Amino acid sequence: MKYHHILSAFAAEPWALDREKLSAVTDFLLFKADGGVYTPEEVALRIGGGQKAQEAASPKGVALIPVYGVLSQRMTMMSDLSGGTSYHSLTRALHAALADDDVSAIVMEIDSPGGSVPGTMELAAEIRSLRGGSKPIVAHVNSMAASAAYWIASQADEIVVTPSGRAGSIGVYTVHEEISAALEKAGVKRTYIASTPEKVEGNETEPMPKDALEFVQARVNESYQLFVAEVAEGRGVSVETVLADFGKGRVFGAKELLKRGMADSIATLDQTLARFGAETTPAAVRKIKADNASKNGSAELLSAKLRSGEPITKREFEHGLKGLVGASNSEAERAARLYLKTDQGDPDETENAAALAAIDRVLAEAKAFPKTP
Repeated sequence: MKYHHILSAFAAEPWALDREKLSAVTDFLLFKADGGVYTPEEVALRIGGGQKAQEAASPKGVALIPVYGVLSQRMTMMSDLSGGTSYHSLTRALHAALADDDVSAIVMEIDSPGGSVPGTMELAAEIRSLRGGSKPIVAHVNSMAASAAYWIASQADEIVVTPSGRAGSIGVYTVHEEISAALEKAGVKRTYIASTPEKVEGNETEPMPKDALEFVQARVNESYQLFVAEVAEGRGVSVETVLADFGKGRVFGAKELLKRGMADSIATLDQTLARFGAETTPAAVRKIKADNASKNGSAELLSAKLRSGEPITKREFEHGLKGLVGASNSEAERAARLYLKTDQGDPDETENAAALAAIDRVLAEAKAFPKTP
């Protein structure tokens, strides 16, 4: 019956945690309290178990600090249930990075649904007191920073969100699960003997009395006010702006976060690391990406000029043709001569046919090529 006690402890604290995650953990504890058994694989599937934060292999010059899973002051119960990161370990990692002469920037990679309120305010204040120095502290959302995780992220020098990332969920709540029926089914009848009724108010074996509900609501409201005030200070905006524009508990995608002032830029983790001189992508991969980007740019330019009727140079046509339809160098060169009617040389039916076919394809592709927003 140990999970009944865990559930009581879990429900006793206000949580700044994504609602779906809190519900998943609560349902898990109720299932265990009722005698249910999950394999480790099922635990991982249902509540994300096993994703414990590991020391990240930091690229040269950058301290990459993982902020994964459920967050808590010290990872005990929550670590066993769903992996996670402790505020204590994050503080130590930040201090170590700032003391390391080889580190020029700190990137907190965040993928977390949030966590417990106790400890969050202290870590947030610590990050805020350390930012603005010679070593920038960047919160990189990759791919979720909800609730307490966003609370922490908002204190960094800047927030960067991966293109598919999400963040927000500014709010606090707790749960009261009455498990008297489960206890009765298990043949357990619990009696609390306390110095005052308030000592055991809100226990899980009876409905929540009105005055106890009001007391818990007041604690939740207090935590929420602290949350909002610290996000406002961290982001350099007013409390009224956070209340009006930062979602009231909703989670937003990268573009919406940027629009609302909840993030500063959109980039992948590799792009953020590269900005601070820490290149993690192999040179061969960087070359492929650069070549493809060049081809796409040439294709876009040719498409735009064909649509608008602007003059096109031979070089622009050749490179655009290779980008749009993958033409070879010789095919692109011959097609450019035919299309622009310049320096065509001696006629060659085979070459002309291939070049004319390439022109037909490029004209069709130009019409279908997406316009730049």
